[in-house]
Amino acid sequence: MLQDHHLPLSQDWLKRWAYLGLSLLINATGHALTVVMNLGSAVWTASAVNLYHLWPLDLRTTLFSCGVVVVIMNTVLIRQVNWSRIIGNLLFTLPFSFLIQWFTALIQRTGIEMLSLGWRILIDILGILCVALATSIYQRANLILHPNDDFMQIIRFRYVHGNATIAQMVHYIPPVIIMVGTYLVSGRLWAVNIGTLICLFFQGTFVGFFDRYAFRNLKHYGIRSKSITEH
Repeated sequence: MLQDHHLPLSQDWLKRWAYLGLSLLINATGHALTVVMNLGSAVWTASAVNLYHLWPLDLRTTLFSCGVVVVIMNTVLIRQVNWSRIIGNLLFTLPFSFLIQWFTALIQRTGIEMLSLGWRILIDILGILCVALATSIYQRANLILHPNDDFMQIIRFRYVHGNATIAQMVHYIPPVIIMVGTYLVSGRLWAVNIGTLICLFFQGTFVGFFDRYAFRNLKHYGIRSKSITEH
């Protein structure tokens, strides 16, 4: 799926920014649901939490440091220093972090974390699906991305011929290595639960599903110029 040329350039640009804004809201909602349910979620986040418990840096600094490392990895993978891409990666995290904090506080006021385990699991899975939907949307809009998602995008279209499932699994190798390493040092795992396992094995499949069936008029923008033809 490549860029839709039927819209005028200005409308096309506005459409992509509108989808980016929508994806931020959906993404923050999904992450907030999984945080409130406390049943595990993103693999990269879990790896950062385990690092946080292992060294003296606070969690915010740990998350930022991990993001910077992934930005460097992305630069190596595309074999060029793309400052607009780097700045976009870092800019994505600002509204994203604020929205997650705000939505988490709002959801906690509902008291849904007091529901039975079965309902909490279902809500956690709903949150994971929201994150997958949001990832599908903003990866297709392709304006700015979180460094971790940009990492997955690069792998998907540069190295595994657009296969979202394989790309997601490959993109989870670094955080899994981090968690194995921290476990060997500390003997404990934090922030790992059923939601983390679902993300590990099925998130790429969910993203690929939403690529095909959600907002089908939104195509993958800029993939030919950024990923497919650059090997």
